[in-house]
Amino acid sequence: MISWSELGLRLLLAAVLGAVIGINRGRLEWAAGLRTHMLVCVGSALAIIVSAFGFDDVLGRPNVMLDPSRIAAQVISGVGFLGAGTILFLQREQVIRGLTTAAGLWAVASVGLAAGAGLYLAALMTTLLLWAILALLKPLEQRYLRRRARTGRLRLRLAEGTSLAKVQAAAEDAGLPVKRITLRRRDEGNDIVDIDCDPPLAHEQLLAKAQRLGAVEGVVSVELSTQARGP
Repeated sequence: MISWSELGLRLLLAAVLGAVIGINRGRLEWAAGLRTHMLVCVGSALAIIVSAFGFDDVLGRPNVMLDPSRIAAQVISGVGFLGAGTILFLQREQVIRGLTTAAGLWAVASVGLAAGAGLYLAALMTTLLLWAILALLKPLEQRYLRRRARTGRLRLRLAEGTSLAKVQAAAEDAGLPVKRITLRRRDEGNDIVDIDCDPPLAHEQLLAKAQRLGAVEGVVSVELSTQARGP
């Protein structure tokens, strides 16, 4: 059986290593911050400790066979449900946010398993690598790597009785590179049509085409917005 001092060391190390990653995420005000990462890491460490040492009293009995890796496997798959809770799909911006946080929780769970299993060097090295990926690579990525293309979106409000085919024909006549047209019917008020353009256009070009669409009969108003498609 593992000693009390060794047990405390493994759990404490898991808490510290989880905090290293959690501080970075909490500083950016993501849904999973300091305490969440610490809890995931410590919980994973305890799970592997229980898996490895919690059944010593029954191992000597006949017909008893245990696989310590089974609990570790369940931790890795189970933490996915927690990570899913940090992922958000923003309908208005048409982007997904929280994937990095979810991946970080999954990785922190693995760090906890390593710390709980006594693989101190592996846990420390992984934590340093995770911190470097989360804290150091982001500004470098924003500065040196090319951002993904930006998508222009036009939001039209249509008068009652205006057909979607008419809007599509007007968009094609205006020279818009239409990727998707989405119609949202409203019981009261004007229907809303979102036109997503790809490849992107310069803001001035998109504005000029929005003015052309605004002159189409049945189009009450046109709104212009742009957003990055990257995470």
